[in-house]
Amino acid sequence: MTSFALPHEVHGDGAHKVFAVHGWFADRSAYAAVLPDVDRASFAYALVDLRGYGEARDATGAYTTAEAAVDLVELADRLGWERFSVIGHSMGGAVAQRLLAVAPHRLRRIVGVSPVPASGMPLAGEQQALFTGAAHRAAYRRAIIDVTTGGRRPAAWLDRMVARSLERSDAKAFRAWLDSWAGEDFSADVVGSEVPALAVAGALDPALSPEVMRQTWMSWYPRARLAVLPGAGHYAMDETPLELIRTVEDFLRADGTDGTDGTDGTDAAREAKEAVEGREGEPA
Repeated sequence: MTSFALPHEVHGDGAHKVFAVHGWFADRSAYAAVLPDVDRASFAYALVDLRGYGEARDATGAYTTAEAAVDLVELADRLGWERFSVIGHSMGGAVAQRLLAVAPHRLRRIVGVSPVPASGMPLAGEQQALFTGAAHRAAYRRAIIDVTTGGRRPAAWLDRMVARSLERSDAKAFRAWLDSWAGEDFSADVVGSEVPALAVAGALDPALSPEVMRQTWMSWYPRARLAVLPGAGHYAMDETPLELIRTVEDFLRADGTDGTDGTDGTDAAREAKEAVEGREGEPA
């Protein structure tokens, strides 16, 4: 693996540095829907394009989660980020977990949004044919997006998601990435990690469901948390952006400036809610 500068854009100038890593179907534009409402005073978000995507569409490489983790550490060095958190969607969630093995001392917190488990997702039969064929067939990509969002999203949105995916990814890299995130099991390298880890699961996602998170993420990481978004499937950034932002940023804020647990503001939020609604069930 050779040194490579991941194309990126930084939003915010907060002290808490955060990488946002996209999934299999998109480049860094996957986070476009949440950008207007993130806390840029508390956080600095670096959105990256992995090899084979976006501005790195023509970049060569192994197209593996292990390579991507090394690329992120290299970018952190270039940015002068000694410690940082990582948010990863789907395949990007596997990349975030790779960092638990590659550079655990540099991680403050990790967040997986519908994250692929570190054990991979073995595919077989028709499912394998569907995912393999998605590299070159738009209809297959559309079917995958439709199923993983509970079959509830508008046709125009599905079409737009597929069009973005085709435009912003290289077909050969797309296919190679599948072998890594689906076929590689590196769980033995990360189980027991003490880095605080939040899994955000969409209740409408049948593939990376809350139950899958309980069987993997929650059983592996001693400081793990699980948040379930009732209105989301696999693409919470698009489906429930405000709920996702609040969930993720509350978790990130719980990390003190020295990397230890601090206040995440939830006590204050609860007290304010009680003041509005009335304590002990009494109307305000």
